[in-house]
Amino acid sequence: MKLKQKPEDFTVTESWRFDKSLRGEWRVYAMDKQKLSTFDAIDRISRAFDVPKTRFSFCGLKDKQGRTRQLIAVRGADVEMQEPDLRLSYLGRTKEPLSAANTTSNRFGVTVRALTREETAQLPGAVADVNRMGVINYFDSQRFGSLKHGQGFIAKQLIDGDFEGALHSYLATPSPLDKTYDAKIKAFWRDRWGQWKYRCTIPGSEKYENIIRILRRDPEDFLGAFLRIDPKYRALLVFTYQSYIWNEGVRRYLMDFLHGQSLIALDYQAGKLLFPREMTAEQTEALRKTTFPLLAPETTISDPHIRKAVDWVLGRERLTLDRLRVPGTEQIFFRHEERPIVMYPGSLMLGAPHRDELNEGLWKVYLGFTLPPGAYATLTVRRLFSFTEQENREQLPETAADEDLGGEIELLGPDGAVRHREALKKQPKHAQAPAAHDKQDKSNEPPRPKKEKHQKRHAMQAALTAQKLAQGMTPEAIAAESKAPGFRAMQKLKKAAKAARRAQAQTAGCKTKR
Repeated sequence: MKLKQKPEDFTVTESWRFDKSLRGEWRVYAMDKQKLSTFDAIDRISRAFDVPKTRFSFCGLKDKQGRTRQLIAVRGADVEMQEPDLRLSYLGRTKEPLSAANTTSNRFGVTVRALTREETAQLPGAVADVNRMGVINYFDSQRFGSLKHGQGFIAKQLIDGDFEGALHSYLATPSPLDKTYDAKIKAFWRDRWGQWKYRCTIPGSEKYENIIRILRRDPEDFLGAFLRIDPKYRALLVFTYQSYIWNEGVRRYLMDFLHGQSLIALDYQAGKLLFPREMTAEQTEALRKTTFPLLAPETTISDPHIRKAVDWVLGRERLTLDRLRVPGTEQIFFRHEERPIVMYPGSLMLGAPHRDELNEGLWKVYLGFTLPPGAYATLTVRRLFSFTEQENREQLPETAADEDLGGEIELLGPDGAVRHREALKKQPKHAQAPAAHDKQDKSNEPPRPKKEKHQKRHAMQAALTAQKLAQGMTPEAIAAESKAPGFRAMQKLKKAAKAARRAQAQTAGCKTKR
């Protein structure tokens, strides 16, 4: 299965409503964009017409990958743009800024490619399942771009009062996937962190000038500098972490609600998402009526099963409801909201299979459906095509998060299902291991690389790292040069740096004695 091979493979049209007013100060436009995020599009319009981004409003964020049509409004300014990837159409005026309340629904048109004939034959049954049970209303990977680009959950740093760390993640952590000027600007400040007298002349650096100006005045005012970030983007950073907590809480809730039943597991940017494979009519109706809270300090919970899931996820994050706030400021805050656990795609239409002109010998199908605001079309598509995702046949990751589940997760079976078994807790570890005769025959597999090759490669890497450490580079700078440094790699670099400093000190001590 392949998505978004061409921009027209994924289209979104926003359905909206707003109260027109001849004297309203907000000019409303229909914005058609392609290969641009909503923030990218507004940033371009803002620079083209010298209008501050604080004077823009919109109903919601739309996917960067694809063609989308949505509302935006500009306060006190007329703008006009007719470019191949960004076009504006004037609709009228209104008295109030736009918000999510102005969106009634989103209509999606999705072309799914690279399918086999057998896979297309399974789709009618999958459509029937989704129409009957709906789709769990998770936040999908698009919400977690900060994880994809190596910034982590900045809101978690804010909660902990680590304002310097939060600002460093935002301003000085370039994404290894980003080849734009913005990544170069972030690399510039990463290499000169604390040296605010410098001026960055890379195109687009003016975006961060308000932040740098605060730090030139007071190098320790990291919170004040952080508050110069666009308020809408600050709110998005909080919502990203809030969305992750929601996903994890709902995942835990489903494991209790469907205890002992088969679940489908799909990977996403922040971990695993679980979906029911089958439910009774009573379970389907109960889940349809249930909401799960986006947590905030004022959240109150009456349902004991939801309370159990909330306590679990907050305990794992070492938080409480009262700690979901940023110390020292009221400008950054968590807001309570009830979100339905299940969403139902409306007018779900499945087209006939056609030959895929982009993938020889394979097929493509068209899907059309409507979703409420805030729901993710990619989740609907992935749930429909869950039988094609090979990660279902792998073992769940052995993370601390799943260790806390009390042994309720069994290995994924060949059908891709997750099953709960209390018996696993009672079995000794050797009893859970597969018998020798049950293991797959690997005699036909290609031979693994020789041990000597691994040793030689690791020796070369170690020598190169030692050379860079001797030249005075920090572990962080060395890691930044690599494509995607992991936690273990960083720990090894820090240990190597510590050993190098110890050896340097010993050498200096010997010279002094002589």
